[in-house]
Amino acid sequence: MHKHNELATVFAAVLTVSDTRNVETDESGKLINTMLTEQNHIVQDYKIVKDEISAIVSTVKSWCEVPDIQVIIVTGGTGFTKRDVTYEAITQLLDKEMQGFGELFRSLSYAEIGPKSMFSRAIAGSFNDKAIYVIPGSKNAVNLAMSKLILPTCQHFVEELNRQ
Repeated sequence: MHKHNELATVFAAVLTVSDTRNVETDESGKLINTMLTEQNHIVQDYKIVKDEISAIVSTVKSWCEVPDIQVIIVTGGTGFTKRDVTYEAITQLLDKEMQGFGELFRSLSYAEIGPKSMFSRAIAGSFNDKAIYVIPGSKNAVNLAMSKLILPTCQHFVEELNRQ
């Protein structure tokens, strides 16, 4: 593992996908923002959109045009209800999928919640040279994904995407 990029500051955007949460009630979005800030990363933007493919895609695409955004973290809409469409929205955008992210997330989650972990459609990958992580909307899932997978690797992901 490359040690030289572990101290690099990452510029991020956070998107909460929810039909019911607002800025006051979005505990998962707040947790992502806090965890990023505590690691000296900078949150460039934060939004909440409804569980609608067009809203998710347009927000992520617009952030991918901003040079100062390197990492996009999307929380919510990863389950199996009819309204859960984050996976569909993001997979249609990705240039490359990081296969191991979803597998590792579900494996780590299994240790905490058992077989219900397979209902998570967590995914990560890149689009337009931006790192994109999609995680469930529960605070426990956010804490797990951020602490075990995203924060330990986001600098390396950015470095890989910017290497010629």
